[in-house]
Amino acid sequence: MSLYIETDGNGPDLVMIHGWGLHSGIWDAFVPLLQSAFRVTRVDLPGHGRSDWQGASLLDEWVDAVLAVVPQSAVWLGWSLGGLVAMRAALRAPHRVTSLITIASTPCFVRKPGWQSAMLPSLLETFSVELEQDYARTLNRFLSLQVRGSEQASAVLKSLRASLLAHGEPDAAALAAGLAILRATDLRDAMGAMACPFLMIMGERDMLVPVSVGKEVSRLAEDVRLEVIEGAGHAPFLAAADTVARRIQGFVC
Repeated sequence: MSLYIETDGNGPDLVMIHGWGLHSGIWDAFVPLLQSAFRVTRVDLPGHGRSDWQGASLLDEWVDAVLAVVPQSAVWLGWSLGGLVAMRAALRAPHRVTSLITIASTPCFVRKPGWQSAMLPSLLETFSVELEQDYARTLNRFLSLQVRGSEQASAVLKSLRASLLAHGEPDAAALAAGLAILRATDLRDAMGAMACPFLMIMGERDMLVPVSVGKEVSRLAEDVRLEVIEGAGHAPFLAAADTVARRIQGFVC
């Protein structure tokens, strides 16, 4: 399986991985803020954007596919579902991930006993059912949830919707696989083995990944820095792009 990548800028390598249902084009307005400091490689996950869907439905298969096309040594940045891919890569291939940055992500997206800083399992289950009936409506509903509570909700939602189908429709099977990964993945027990510096960027008003998850993860892993973007929801790199870019550069450089 070969994934689509796009590279811009000069400097240390930075790999960027998008969230569920979207593609690397979501970074179009953000990359220019980083490309003077980094050589940025953006990836389309399987079945998203310009990457074909070939039936790989497991998180480790997605991680392997990304590892096969990105630089051998890089900072990895993942947003939401992309954060799970980046975390898993840092755990499975620590020699490949020099530093880890997640934006609005978590090692476990659903609530479990002792883990309440997460979504109700019923929410993702509902998305899975609705996806089979009307995937376009499901995607748009998910985008609306991403901006709920954000001070920049209208502008961010406009950006998300404009990006959604910019490179064609995501494969329905890939969307289902992504939801299954979000529902099933629990990396909490592995966080103690994280060997690289770890920056978590959270939106203060995120309704999908509560900001409180940052403190939970800091108890699971040793070298974690938490940065909270005031007024932002689930897409702080769109709501406060300059601030997020500065936090990333301050962490790596």
